[in-house]
Amino acid sequence: MIAAARHRELRGELTHDAPLAPLTSWRAGGHADRLYRPADLEDLREFLRGLSDDEPVLWLGLGSNLLVRDGGVRGTVIATHARLDGLECVGEAGVRAGAGVPGAKLARFAARAGLVGAEFFAGIPGTVGGALAMNAGAFGGETWRVVRRAQTIERSGNVEWFDVDAFETGYRHVAARDAGERWFVAAEFGFAAGGDPQELHRRTRDLLANRAHSQPTGVASCGSVFRNPPGDYAGRLIEAAGLKGLRCGGAQVSEKHGNFILNTGAATAADIETLMTTVQERVAQQTGIRLVPEVRIVGKAEVRT
Repeated sequence: MIAAARHRELRGELTHDAPLAPLTSWRAGGHADRLYRPADLEDLREFLRGLSDDEPVLWLGLGSNLLVRDGGVRGTVIATHARLDGLECVGEAGVRAGAGVPGAKLARFAARAGLVGAEFFAGIPGTVGGALAMNAGAFGGETWRVVRRAQTIERSGNVEWFDVDAFETGYRHVAARDAGERWFVAAEFGFAAGGDPQELHRRTRDLLANRAHSQPTGVASCGSVFRNPPGDYAGRLIEAAGLKGLRCGGAQVSEKHGNFILNTGAATAADIETLMTTVQERVAQQTGIRLVPEVRIVGKAEVRT
């Protein structure tokens, strides 16, 4: 819960019983007890200081790679998109970006500055905060390969910069080596100087065009549902199992790419989660490989009445 005295000092937006479906790329799921949109980092520090120690906290960027169950989320959701949105050039060929900056915006900013190596961020359908939290990647690039240092915030409101060696990173995995509870609020990335902005923009457009050719776009989905198993691709295994087009309620495995599950219009989170489980089971039956979700599943299944 939030202390009333602190609440009065805040400059952000606090919403009770907030619907989360419009804030997720799957357009499904329940409500949050509380949704907070901080005015800026200092306001976020004040907000966190006012939370009780046992208040559950969930961070939300663009709502991709996230399935909110139909019963919603107990506790507080903190939305960073368009809030922690600082973006500036720093040091030698570096860019500092806030957690709420979309990956595509970071890619365009770096291209305009003639910085090479940020193009892959255009293919990440989330914010910098989400990309840092899961080491998101696209087009062969990966977030933590270009991180110089990262800024985090703790429940106490303490904000601190850390070098990359403070974190253990791997494929879609990031963890603080000291196991402390902290969340990413910004990062500094290092790229290569001397690129031609027009050529970088053209290269990014080509990458996105190639993606549009092989992946569904313009329809509600979360991006890739499952991690690629070692030495193989989740999409190939799903297609080989004959599961393209498989449906559960309003959820459907994409006909275009097997590792995408679409909300065809009225899918519930339960439809999507059930379809995910079915895909896992059928692929395991045929190949012996149990696919691991890349998407994060949160909240309660039971709908509140």
